[in-house]
Amino acid sequence: MTIKATHSVSSFGVSQDESKRDEYMVKASPTVPKSIADMWESFAPEVRAALIESELKGNLKNQTSGSATPTVMSRSSSVSFFEEPTSSLGSSKEEAAEVKHEKCPVSGADVMLTPVERAPKNVFAFTKTHLSEKSEVVKTAAATVTTTTKVVSSSRGWRNIFSLPISYDVNMVQHGTLFDASNSQLLVATGVHPEGYNTRFAVVDAEVEKLYGQQIVDYFTARGIELTKCVINGGEADKRSGAVDTILDALCAYKLRRREPFLAIGGGCVLDIAGMAACLYRRGVPFVRVPTTLLAIVDASVGVKNGVDYCCAVTDEAYKNRVGSFYAPSACLLDPAFIASQDARNISNGCGEILKLALVRSADLFDLLEAHGRALVDTRFEDESLKQSGVSSRIIDLSIQIMLEELGPNLWESKLDRCVDYGHTFSKLLEMVPGADIMHGEAVNVDGFFCVVISYLRGYIDMDTVNRIFNVMKSMDLPTNSSDLQLELAWQSCKDAIEHRHGEQRIPLITEIGESVCVSDITEDELDRAIEMMATFDH
Repeated sequence: MTIKATHSVSSFGVSQDESKRDEYMVKASPTVPKSIADMWESFAPEVRAALIESELKGNLKNQTSGSATPTVMSRSSSVSFFEEPTSSLGSSKEEAAEVKHEKCPVSGADVMLTPVERAPKNVFAFTKTHLSEKSEVVKTAAATVTTTTKVVSSSRGWRNIFSLPISYDVNMVQHGTLFDASNSQLLVATGVHPEGYNTRFAVVDAEVEKLYGQQIVDYFTARGIELTKCVINGGEADKRSGAVDTILDALCAYKLRRREPFLAIGGGCVLDIAGMAACLYRRGVPFVRVPTTLLAIVDASVGVKNGVDYCCAVTDEAYKNRVGSFYAPSACLLDPAFIASQDARNISNGCGEILKLALVRSADLFDLLEAHGRALVDTRFEDESLKQSGVSSRIIDLSIQIMLEELGPNLWESKLDRCVDYGHTFSKLLEMVPGADIMHGEAVNVDGFFCVVISYLRGYIDMDTVNRIFNVMKSMDLPTNSSDLQLELAWQSCKDAIEHRHGEQRIPLITEIGESVCVSDITEDELDRAIEMMATFDH
């Protein structure tokens, strides 16, 4: 390739004036990256000559002393410029083929990655070469002078690559048998231990303790195992860092072993708190989720999120799920019999999350809720005809599978356009209003219907669809509006969404039942019109 320069300056401080510009040719070697070739060509001829002479002398000296061949700098057949480092044992063609070249997406630098001997699949020595060029034109009365500055910068270091293996089973337990002495699933989930190790640890929701506390103890006692329990409250108001500390204290006192799974038995808040503690204790210990509410069964139990709400001393505000982690359970055990232990409001609360999934992903699930939602709430999913026909289990199975399908390929939310965020834009602030009497699934549903109205105002859906959705929500006793849903809160929710979803609103809206799209252009005026329209419905 031919390089012409009126005036060039490399990072090594070599320049050549316009009056002495040189035109030179360098044969490109296929083994040398273009960035290296460009850097070589940026050197003045006298610098290149000096470098080659130095390397040739070094090679001769090493050959005389019998030492290993060093890394050398050349571009011809006699010497190799910036050749990849070789060990004294030499390197095979297979090893050379493992060297990777890539372009840095941030700086645009050319990156060469060379695997290290002891950990060739995980650790790579790298060199980063960045070439930049700037031209400046200066016009005078006598002439026009063009100055071109070429800067080649390089850096080196190591890259560690490790793919964290994530695998956990979401187990459906035969109805009502989880604490049955004949069912070994709960025991098996607590891991394999040395003979004679006869203790286990469980975090238990205070409400679950009232209903099932003795059954849980009896289950392990029948197997000669002493169960240590840490009982915590499972309300949203209790989802604070103090609850995590309570569990950590109990784990320290129990002296949980590094690979010993502990049980987390309760609703969504307890599972979130326990998961946070599991992530922190000894920088990560296994834990088993046992959800005991409809909402937790179809939502909190199947993903990898854990966390607590955070009260900021600087802003004097509370933030929902602001502190947390992505940390997978070792297993999940789902027994639908727990649903019947809940009151009607909690059943409706869980249906809010199920309906969310139906609106954005499954017209079939929506049809099932439309036909049987009322009966399911009234009977707490225990209607015999619906159980015999498989409707109850079909609704739960569909909900869990849809969640896993959406979360599985995107566990760490590298993709922020997520349909499962439907109902989770405005609901966060609705839940955090001081003194608000609204549960998570209820807030999600209010948010969801608000978004239905926005979809209608945008022309995505017709009024028949709006009314159909509204009627299904009301049939399951779900709230469709809140006195706290005012313009200020709605607009602040959009601002928070931009912060949380990295610069864009990414608010899911339905385009038809079972289909959705994420939008980032909702305006304050649009929200105001949607709030006005909300008032026209008989909530």
